[in-house]
This record gives sequence, C-alpha cells and structure tokens, in this order.
Amino acid sequence: MARELPSPQEVLGISAQAKQLQAKITTPQGDIVFQFFPQDAPLTVASFIKLARDGFYNGLTFHRVEPGFVIQGGCPRGDGTGGPGYRLKAEFNDRRHDAGAVAMARAQSPDSAGSQFYICLDDAHFLDHNYTIFGHVTSGLDVARRVKIGDVMQVAIEPLAGSAQNP
Repeated sequence: MARELPSPQEVLGISAQAKQLQAKITTPQGDIVFQFFPQDAPLTVASFIKLARDGFYNGLTFHRVEPGFVIQGGCPRGDGTGGPGYRLKAEFNDRRHDAGAVAMARAQSPDSAGSQFYICLDDAHFLDHNYTIFGHVTSGLDVARRVKIGDVMQVAIEPLAGSAQNP
C-alpha cells in the first residue's frame, strides 16, 4: 500500500516533536534504540516517524546483514527493492558514519530513499556525505550486531527518557 510523503506542515510539526522522541526497534535479538537528528534531516526524520506511527515497519525484516558494516531493513518486499510509494529528497549533512549511525538506504540517485534504513555496525566513513544520516543508536548496538537476515522488527516511537511528551 502506497503511503504519502509528509506534507510541509507535517515535517515542521513532527521535526519539532522529534527532539523529544526516540525510536525503539524490537527484534528477536533484543531492542535497538536511537535518537533522531531533526535539525539535520527534517524530512527524513518526519517520514520515518510518520511511517513508524502508521505501523509500516511492524513485521518487516532486516534483509541485509553485513557483519562489521551494516544491517538494513524497512523494505516491504523483503528483498531491498520496495519502499513506501514515494522518494525522499536527499538531506546529506555533516554527520559521520560512525558505529551506531542510522541512515537512509537509496538507489543510485541521491533522491531515491524511501523507507529502507541501515545502522552502521562499525565506522564506515567512506559513506560520509553520500547518504542521509538521520539518527544514532543510543542503546542496543550490541543487539544490532547480533541481528540476522530475516529477523522481524517492530518499531515504536517513544518519548526520550525524562521527557513528558507523548508520541
């Protein structure tokens, strides 16, 4: 089912909320939690949060696992060829592909990301400035390193610890 790109108003609203939110990805290996960078990638952050709130990611798998490099998921087809029915404009920024970086996967065109994301398991600086980094793992990087191809995810958007805001 195709989804709609967040409207400019949604991007503003969700990006403002994202400063007090985190994503929790529950896998068979445990939980991976990451914070968002709405100041660096407002459209990407808004899109991820909107998809997660709509349940888009629930039941999808990690279809790519490269030990020492990345895990990748968020493809509704489960093979790396699917997306939400829209493409995001690239929001390349100065964030580095350090271990724990969360970024959008894309095809050859810079403006081809959709719903697929990856988590760096170790530093991958050769990717810097070529992909949109929109978050960073705050807990569970050890869990990410145990993820296997086909592991199913559930994604929840939650308030940051100590935040009174509801998602």
